Amino acid sequence: MGYSWFSLVPFLIVISMAIWLKNILPGLVLSLLAGSLLVKGNILDGIYQSVSYIVATLSNGNNIKIIAFLYLFGGLVGMMNISGGIKGFSEWMGKKIQTERGLLGFIWLTLPFTFMMPMFRIMMIGPVVKSLIKKINVPKQKVGLTMDISTESVIVLLPVATAFVGFMVSLVGGSLQKLQVGMSPYQVFLLSLLFNFFAIVMLAIGIIRTFVASANKTSDSSDHPQLDQVENELHRSGIRRELSLVKAQPWNLIFPVLLLLLLTFYLLWQNGTEKGAVTLAKAFSLADATFVMLLAVFVTLILTCIFYIIRRQPLGELLYHFFDGGNQMMEAISLLVLIWSMTLSAEELGFSKFIRITLGTFLPAYLTPVAIFLLGSFISYFLGSSWGTWGLFMPLGISLAVSTGASIPLTVGAVFASGAFGALASPLGDTTITTASILDLDLVDYARYKLKISVMGAAIASGFYIIAALFIF
Repeated sequence: MGYSWFSLVPFLIVISMAIWLKNILPGLVLSLLAGSLLVKGNILDGIYQSVSYIVATLSNGNNIKIIAFLYLFGGLVGMMNISGGIKGFSEWMGKKIQTERGLLGFIWLTLPFTFMMPMFRIMMIGPVVKSLIKKINVPKQKVGLTMDISTESVIVLLPVATAFVGFMVSLVGGSLQKLQVGMSPYQVFLLSLLFNFFAIVMLAIGIIRTFVASANKTSDSSDHPQLDQVENELHRSGIRRELSLVKAQPWNLIFPVLLLLLLTFYLLWQNGTEKGAVTLAKAFSLADATFVMLLAVFVTLILTCIFYIIRRQPLGELLYHFFDGGNQMMEAISLLVLIWSMTLSAEELGFSKFIRITLGTFLPAYLTPVAIFLLGSFISYFLGSSWGTWGLFMPLGISLAVSTGASIPLTVGAVFASGAFGALASPLGDTTITTASILDLDLVDYARYKLKISVMGAAIASGFYIIAALFIF
């Protein structure tokens, strides 16, 4: 199929309906049906095509690994809950964390142990953070924003040992393949990290909000209504009562978390060396991080179950709460499946080609990086995917940089920054969805809250791109 403005229809539908209904699910379903209808031209074939997109999404190896990881990790959290692990660790941390500043600082301090992958980090720290929120009475949206900034804005700036590195370097390499620029893909990638101004600005904002803004401020949860205040009091009341009666046992959280971290690092190294790496950093870069983390959580589940049984936890209770914990992630999983499927329909309508053709190559060199950043940020907000934005804009960005004479590392940094904007700000982003799900936040309201701060960060970053381009050019 060719390309046209019709490729924008699915994204326009889902964003407008999410704002109208304050619920993203109906808009995703309608946008998928609308996109499929535009592809096929009639209702019956459109419905059939919608199901085909969902099947194709579930058939994608990387997608199913992410889904399995979310469900299994949710199940592990359920087991840690009923065994008293989360309650015990939260009570222990609660004695040390008495203020909003302390809780936000704790989120930053977990970075050295959870930096490999955004989803991994959110899932690791989310349950413990959630249990501390009510005790300290901190606004959930502020806590969620700190979690997301400390995740997305840091991981995209690390040159090794994350799930992003291999993908980012391969994108740069593929785009440079036919161009004579005199630099290796990894060199360009490393230099571009210095020019990911959005991530750097948001990192600064996050640190300031944690250690300065909250230093002289008392907790005020009234600014940001929490879902717990309005949800049906009967929902999961039996589960909540059961969990309130469990005995606090911190080791029932410490053991599985340490085991999962050690397994993840070991398997990353092993997987990377099997692919030819000779150094630890190279091994982490080459490893299939998504599969490794799925494997690590699977092994951790088995060994943790044995550990709990030895500690006299009833097997029936563990299994019940494993499935309950996994089912708590089904909302996030459903949203991700629909988002991936909707994106397939938009791509078949020519979304990528439409963006490339309509942008053109009329930009002067000093405006190329900022234009790529702003357009990429706008599109990434609709896509909700840093990877998708990078894949779409990297060839375009490097081609424009070469044709206009702009700095290639600066332009590549702008591409990576635009994807970081969408991952942080978009209601379609997997980090936003997962954080909202774990902290029981209304997804649309939470995304609106993050958007205001993200737009401020994007405006500051835009200024930096113009200044940097003038000096480098």
